[in-house]
Amino acid sequence: MPEPRKHVLVWDWTIRLFHWLILLGVATMWWTAEQGMMDWHRRVGLGLLGLLAYRLVWGLIGPRTARLYRLVPSPRSLMSYGRDLLARRHTPHAGHNPVGSLSVIAMLLALATQVTTGLFSVDVDGLESGPLATKVSFETGRFLADIHETSFNVLLALIVLHVAAIAAYLIFFRDNLVRPMLTGRRSGSDFAPDVPADARAPWLRVLISAVLAFAAVGAVWNIGN
Repeated sequence: MPEPRKHVLVWDWTIRLFHWLILLGVATMWWTAEQGMMDWHRRVGLGLLGLLAYRLVWGLIGPRTARLYRLVPSPRSLMSYGRDLLARRHTPHAGHNPVGSLSVIAMLLALATQVTTGLFSVDVDGLESGPLATKVSFETGRFLADIHETSFNVLLALIVLHVAAIAAYLIFFRDNLVRPMLTGRRSGSDFAPDVPADARAPWLRVLISAVLAFAAVGAVWNIGN
């Protein structure tokens, strides 16, 4: 039986860039809202929309660890992994483990809600609004603005839990989950026997995903104007 490769590329460069740009975008979104910089807040929101659109397409045509279907754990694998954690047993996964997958799904849904509702939101005075706010009534815009605010608090709580889980894996299992998101690589021997092929990012697929993401942002911009 061949030995697993020592350094396997589990996260392609676009997934890693997406991860850190989302982090930067969420922080900037909060800062611009707090400072009343609403023009920049809208620009950041459109940028996040583009990133989400890219992730959606890349989740369909990207490498194995980026595929969206792999984010949905089976009940059996989730229960088995949960029992192992309670027993303080941990086997690293190529990609997200079952619990981590649920965390990522929750954060993506919260962020999608945040961005989508922001497109239609209207403030209480009707002076500041999202690029598509004219397509809904004032009452609907205010309702979506409330969801927009609540979804950010949910997203913030999920991020805190995510960071706490990363710290816990490092402390209790000596598993550094940040390094692979920086370098893209993990030791193949860590997750034998399921060693994936290297998570390459073919340029044609990257281009297709980027073009569709830009098209989504452009469509929203054109509809709003």
